[in-house]
Amino acid sequence: MSVGLRQEIRTYSPGSPARAAARRESPVKAANDAVDIDAARLPKRRIPVTASGLRAGLKALDIVAAVLISWGILTLSGTSLLSATVYQIMPFAMIPVAGAWGLRAASAYEMGFNKSIIDHLLSAANGAGWPLSLLGLATFMIYPGTQSAWPILAMILTWFAQVAIHAVAVSINQPLTRAGWISENVIIVGATPNARRLIQRNAKTRELNIVGIFDDRLSRAPVSIADTPLLGQVDDLLSWDRLPEIDRIVVTVTSDARERVKDLVDRLRILPQRVVLLLDLDGFDAESESLAKIAHSPAAYVSGSPRDTRRAVSKRVFDIALASLFLILSAPILLLLAVAVKLESDGPVFFRQRRHGFNNQIIRVWKFRSMRDDPDAAEHMQTQATADDPRITRVGRFIRSTSLDELPQLINVLKGEMSLVGPRPHAVGMTSEEQSVYNIVGDYAHRHRVKPGITGWAQVNGSRDPVHTKALVRERVRLDMEYVNRSSFWLDCYIVLVTLPCLLGDARKVR
Repeated sequence: MSVGLRQEIRTYSPGSPARAAARRESPVKAANDAVDIDAARLPKRRIPVTASGLRAGLKALDIVAAVLISWGILTLSGTSLLSATVYQIMPFAMIPVAGAWGLRAASAYEMGFNKSIIDHLLSAANGAGWPLSLLGLATFMIYPGTQSAWPILAMILTWFAQVAIHAVAVSINQPLTRAGWISENVIIVGATPNARRLIQRNAKTRELNIVGIFDDRLSRAPVSIADTPLLGQVDDLLSWDRLPEIDRIVVTVTSDARERVKDLVDRLRILPQRVVLLLDLDGFDAESESLAKIAHSPAAYVSGSPRDTRRAVSKRVFDIALASLFLILSAPILLLLAVAVKLESDGPVFFRQRRHGFNNQIIRVWKFRSMRDDPDAAEHMQTQATADDPRITRVGRFIRSTSLDELPQLINVLKGEMSLVGPRPHAVGMTSEEQSVYNIVGDYAHRHRVKPGITGWAQVNGSRDPVHTKALVRERVRLDMEYVNRSSFWLDCYIVLVTLPCLLGDARKVR
């Protein structure tokens, strides 16, 4: 925040009579009125789940319920799954397929606020009911006598189960969203009529948690729009310490103000958050369209991209499965290393350093301590390690050369702060040639659009040692961004497989 704004805040405190009078006298912000960035509407608690993530979870529950019911009724009928013929299993196997297809075709997974609970349940009942009914009719006609009774019973139970699942889901989705537990945190840049329409529409549903507004033209901007506070200028947004809690930034400046739009886009695209340009709201039907879909027809992505829920889920499953396996297999090694670190020098076994994580959030990364104990180093990086660094202990030199010091980061992976594969998390305050790495590469923050990893594309391509020069920083970021743009399940598998050979083949790297 600028010095002038700090002075204004001291002069005009949020509850002062002078500020209240200024608000009553003019609907726009006076030149000497204060902005209060602490007025941001950030929820105290929030479940890190998106609407698309909830839909994916609901689909999974529907399929799991159908599979379990089908398997249970098949077993109850006296037929063993392993010894049954395809003819016997076929009607049971078709139940999950028919239910999932029908629910999707009936839009039963669209849980928008424009749809009442009754309408949603009718969609779920019809979506699951018609395909299962047709399947039941076909089963009755093909399978003789009582042989059709068991699969038809499984279809009826599946229908009841799926409708019940949707009843529970829709009954908790809207209250949690309105309470700000699962809605996205959104910042609006530009105190414009488009911003007002967006805020007023959102006030009815709270699909989005609109935290506040930033606008460079404070003298023209309203003190608030529909009770959403003006928090400051764009520079205040860029330096805001709670910016990592923001999911999306929506620019609502009118599209005909081309120079202003270009300037804002150039300044905001360096952020790891998704930046969306709301071109206009013409054709946006507030009665039939969900506000959470703002990023589609009336808006354009400027920075970042729509979330790929399927990719995120598969990556998280991949991380949990392999991290758990690696942690179990390496438990004896972890114990021996902990004893060795403790016996060699005074200080804690683990070194938990503050580093930048997803969306620039600050996380504590676990490592075995490889240097002399220095509590200040955990808070702020002072100097990157060098060859023959006197701070490194004998045990530390071994575990750094083999990267065994990073094994405890499996804990970060299980906590969801890191991934097995991704850009390496850099320490807070890291510099190169006495210059902040953020100032060396303009797109540096883009590497934080994905979770940091224990290993990554840069590491298996030779960029593992400290980056002491600007050229090395640029090369590291180039490789990191190549991974961000190409990220896939199979690329992650490849990186995990080649990590160990790369480390063993390059043990002399300074780490």
